[in-house]
Amino acid sequence: MEAGTQHARWKTLLAFAIIYFFWGATYWAIRVGVREVPPFLFAAIRFVIAGLALYLWMMAKGEARPNAKQWMSITLIALLIFVGDYGLLFWAEQRVPSGPAAVIMATIPTFMALAEIVFLRTQKLTPALATALLIGLGGVAVLTSRSLNLGGAPVDRLGAAAIVAGAINWSIASTLSRKLPLPSSRVMSSGAQMLVGGVLLTAAAAVRGEFHGFHPSAVSSAAWWALLYLIVPGSIVGFTAYVWLIHHESPTKVGTYAYVNPVVAVFLGYFLGGEALGLRTLLGTAFVLVSVVMITTGKRQGTRERGTRE
Repeated sequence: MEAGTQHARWKTLLAFAIIYFFWGATYWAIRVGVREVPPFLFAAIRFVIAGLALYLWMMAKGEARPNAKQWMSITLIALLIFVGDYGLLFWAEQRVPSGPAAVIMATIPTFMALAEIVFLRTQKLTPALATALLIGLGGVAVLTSRSLNLGGAPVDRLGAAAIVAGAINWSIASTLSRKLPLPSSRVMSSGAQMLVGGVLLTAAAAVRGEFHGFHPSAVSSAAWWALLYLIVPGSIVGFTAYVWLIHHESPTKVGTYAYVNPVVAVFLGYFLGGEALGLRTLLGTAFVLVSVVMITTGKRQGTRERGTRE
């Protein structure tokens, strides 16, 4: 019994390490890849392969295919998440270092809280929540401001705006996913979303003309290794660990990856890519993380309060 408990503990620690560090490192891998491969095409290759692998795995396990209504929901969510979020993120990382990109993307809980207020009406804009939202947006302002004398170059504003837009799209999609008909299997649903998202990204890459003048033979091995990392550890292994944790740990514990990923990305960008790690980056990161902690802990307390009343 004791040996079984210890084994389960190691599996849990390994799964947390995977979503903390594998997902945190994806921002650096994206940065490496988009230096040589057009961004929407790079994202398309990642998600077509990863999505197809997950989808075929679920089919082999006997999971039911999505029905027509579910495919429509999957397509809408894929458009918002994979084109409207990942596509913009990959594009932005041509202009924004990987660490700050991860920090700005960490504002997703901020916009999810706003989406729940506007669309689901499951939250109210309390003073505490408003303060948390302002702190998170203040972190983005710190990273991009040219007037603050914090040392280091400010983050490109257009790139930062694209990442913020992506975070908003992700938040809207996550909110809609609670209302739309989707497959009961989380892995099947996500695999289908990745696959459709990859197809949509391929179409977007074609519209942008990214296939013209692109020669795979001219791409370095570093970019291909980055792509392999994004497909296997970043998507397939990382998502499998996440789904396993969702079924074995509380959502609050699993959600701590939102605090850790930006920190991992900032330090990897510094040590591997020579990205700046000055007062501007540290202060902007601190602002965003404080905002995320305030929002997520506030949600947990609100849930407990509603539970006692019900």
